[in-house]
Amino acid sequence: MTHSSLRFSTLGLPLLLLTACGDEAATGTAEGPKAPVAKVVPHAMTEHGQVRHDDYFWMRLSDAQKEAETPDAQTQDVLDYLNAENDYRKAILAHTDTLQKELFDEMVGRIKQDDSSVPFKYHGYLYYSRFEIGQDYELQCRKKGDANGKEEIMLNVPELAEGHAYYQVGGAEVSPNNNLLAYAVDTVSRRIYTVFFKDLGTGEMLADKLENVDGGVTWANDNKTVFYTVQEPTTLRSYRIYKHTMGTPQSADALVYEEADDMFNTYVGKTKSEKYIVIGSSETLTTEYRVLDANDPNGSFRVIQPRIVGLEYGLDHFGDHFYINTNLDAPNYRLMRTPVNATTKENWTEVISHRTDVFLGGIEIFKDFLVLSERKNGLLQIRIKRWDNSSDEYMSFQDPAYAAYVSNNPEFDTDVLRYYYTSMTTPGTQYDYDMDTKERTLLKQQEVLGGKFQVENYTSERLWATATDGTKVPISLVYRKGLKKDGKNPLLLYGYGSYGNSMDAGFSSSRLSLLDRGFVYALAHIRGGQEMGRHWYEDGKLLKKKNTFTDFIDCGKFLVQEGFTTPEHLYCQGGSAGGLLMGAVVNMAPDLFNGAVADVPFVDVVSTMWDESIPLTTGEFNEWGNPQDTTYYEYIRSYSPYDNVVAQDYPHLLVVTGYWDSQVQYWEPAKWVAKLRATKTGDQKLVMYCNMDVGHGGASGRFEQFKEIALTYAFLLDLEGITK
Repeated sequence: MTHSSLRFSTLGLPLLLLTACGDEAATGTAEGPKAPVAKVVPHAMTEHGQVRHDDYFWMRLSDAQKEAETPDAQTQDVLDYLNAENDYRKAILAHTDTLQKELFDEMVGRIKQDDSSVPFKYHGYLYYSRFEIGQDYELQCRKKGDANGKEEIMLNVPELAEGHAYYQVGGAEVSPNNNLLAYAVDTVSRRIYTVFFKDLGTGEMLADKLENVDGGVTWANDNKTVFYTVQEPTTLRSYRIYKHTMGTPQSADALVYEEADDMFNTYVGKTKSEKYIVIGSSETLTTEYRVLDANDPNGSFRVIQPRIVGLEYGLDHFGDHFYINTNLDAPNYRLMRTPVNATTKENWTEVISHRTDVFLGGIEIFKDFLVLSERKNGLLQIRIKRWDNSSDEYMSFQDPAYAAYVSNNPEFDTDVLRYYYTSMTTPGTQYDYDMDTKERTLLKQQEVLGGKFQVENYTSERLWATATDGTKVPISLVYRKGLKKDGKNPLLLYGYGSYGNSMDAGFSSSRLSLLDRGFVYALAHIRGGQEMGRHWYEDGKLLKKKNTFTDFIDCGKFLVQEGFTTPEHLYCQGGSAGGLLMGAVVNMAPDLFNGAVADVPFVDVVSTMWDESIPLTTGEFNEWGNPQDTTYYEYIRSYSPYDNVVAQDYPHLLVVTGYWDSQVQYWEPAKWVAKLRATKTGDQKLVMYCNMDVGHGGASGRFEQFKEIALTYAFLLDLEGITK
């Protein structure tokens, strides 16, 4: 597929800009490039007796238009506008090109180029991935027996990715007998995959191919049957589970489950015990599972507990029972178990009770131990309990703010737990922990090359801001030692606050480029996440969503009051739903921030949530509300960033998006930028980067991502007058 690109005239302006932007397109002056002026095409929408106007509705393209080899007139207008914005950004930030390159080189220079993952053992093999020097993509490998075994390269991703602007390997699953590999590939960045099969003994590719699927397969124990998920073509909602028999065409595959409720997505997996194939269905507030004996792939699935609105549960298997992490009469979740042949919650009995101050996030089952991932006072905890109740302990961690996760533990009959630890000053570290002897073994810590990084040069803190309603909101910070709290420090405040996703305090080697230039970096653990328990999420969604925004604003004010910074040096950043956060706070408190970065921002909330043909919409009614209900319509409209752009001075803004984004379509940030440009006052920078080759997750290559980070950092540093 080809896209038109704009040429530059001798005035430094895109020659096609007049075509793209109509009569208001500016001409060049000696003062520098002029911003693109998007054409205005009036479009009115009548909703609940109210008229909402969208002059930039024309920017929306269908998938068919985007994928057509020859652009139609509307598509060409959109491409011209996006390219004009990209060219304008390049021109406005051209003086930072040297800084961007310096930042990029710094970030890449900190990375061990011939790095490899810590191997994990599974079915008699050690599995790992490794990079070769200069390569963007990894080699996926294994060795039989132990580390002394002969290396088998299962996937040479650098070779597979050649010729593709984007290449992403999704699920890669080896058959139970170790002979066949199924792996999924996306070359467009729209989460639509093709699954290929490889004979690991001969290295030959098999004829079997599963097209237009969601990226993962699950093997039955017969080594010839795989289950996979298909998405609706328009909404990309995962809604069907199929069964494929090796050696037969995809057209012959049997449909084994269809999720009829358009608010639910479905998926398929396998218990750690490998005894059951599991089909899950879920939406924001409700889950349902059905299971099948993995030795009988042609059998019938049976439901564990029929769905009840508001009932959530997770599922794993051990012995004669399924273990169920559930919110049944337990807002912070509790652990139950039920006989494998039971079919309703009336058969559930309690293993771990509900606690008001502890959120139970998940479990890992071993032969002799139960490992619980919990969260208390906003921090992650790992609890290890013997099945015979002879011991029950919490692992200890030293940093004031950190993240500790149970890692990849496919083996069942072992006393060794693998876990991952990081903090804002500690590079990512993997350990093995002997649950019997309590001995920790350091396996690998992320190397930070370049010779400049020393842990003792940085300080991490965990502070508490008081929100408008009196709620205490945690903030995690990191900065170089010796920092003076004189209000002169530039500070980047990051936030998300949606879907119950918690933002934990981890290490970033690229972030050092900001810290070493005097920035403070802070994470605001605002409501809408789940850091403080389930209530933290419930108090930041639906008709309480504005708590997310006011929490973030109050965190910014607190950091100013504490002397870390001032509004002249305060910046904010967030992506996706965090981009919605950015759009809301710059509307609500534009004077608090000097600059903002909105990555793939979800900013046109009313229009997106009204349109059920857009991916993710129906499944998120319980997160944002359905605007076809008047109550939710009024509330969403009162904060939707696009609908609340007004004539005021905004902070300097960098907006980042991807043309192929299927989760937050490119037209949301593009329309937002156009409306801001036409409405805002003042001369603050407003620039947009639309990556024409990628989707929601950004670039796929190992190093390409740092180009966008370097752009972001250069934008912020430039606003501070920092040129090196």
